[in-house]
Amino acid sequence: MPELPEVETTVRGLAPVLEGRRLTRVEPRRADLRRAIPADLRQRMTGATVTRLHRRAKYGLIDTDRGDTMIFHLGMSGRWRIDPETIGAHDHLVVETDEGRVLALCDPRRFGSLDLAETAALSDFAPFRALGPEPLGPDFTAAYLDRAFEGRFAAVKALLLDQRVVAGLGNIYVCEALHLAKISPAREAGRISRARLATLIEAIRAVLESAIAAGGSSLRDYARPSGELGYFAKQWRAYGREGEPCACGAPIRRRIESGRSTFWCARCQR
Repeated sequence: MPELPEVETTVRGLAPVLEGRRLTRVEPRRADLRRAIPADLRQRMTGATVTRLHRRAKYGLIDTDRGDTMIFHLGMSGRWRIDPETIGAHDHLVVETDEGRVLALCDPRRFGSLDLAETAALSDFAPFRALGPEPLGPDFTAAYLDRAFEGRFAAVKALLLDQRVVAGLGNIYVCEALHLAKISPAREAGRISRARLATLIEAIRAVLESAIAAGGSSLRDYARPSGELGYFAKQWRAYGREGEPCACGAPIRRRIESGRSTFWCARCQR
């Protein structure tokens, strides 16, 4: 599933094509994806001018001058295509701008979503109400994590994946950040010192920023709107490297928990 870096990369790739442009065509090509597409999406978005593209957690946000925001989630296999040669069977939304540019939201497995919300009330959009702070934002600090983890016996990895604790982190980047911070994914969150939490914050930010710079990690269907693949997978320190040597020489281990693979080094991470 595309995670925060992939969504951020997508938003940045769409911005030069959409920001400041009027939408002359907005055509949903089916009634639903993971859930129903708003029946009035075509009416509310056609003729609107895009004022801003941004991201919240793993959602991309397209604000317009009409006070509406189109919210997209890429699900398991979604990606935007810019100026595609043809519109395919899996292109479920087609958008055209006053400049003649065409964008298609492709989602073969249809686990993504399209929603509309009032821009001024985005915090009331149901999936956003309980989200924690953004990991690249100013509110995500060691003091915040210390409070969030206080008295918690759950594993630190599980809590970092909890969107109520921090928004947008997924399995790949949590594995990578914990490895960089030298913290065991199984360590009880409430027993991590404030100093180590500060190191963890730095590691999370470093991993996310490096992944965004590399265009994310291409797994299965994900590609940037330009069609380029994301190359952060080539920089993975732990994820997907079971049996390969860690930088310390010990083998990277793997275990499966709740359907997710955890990769870590038993020597480095305590």
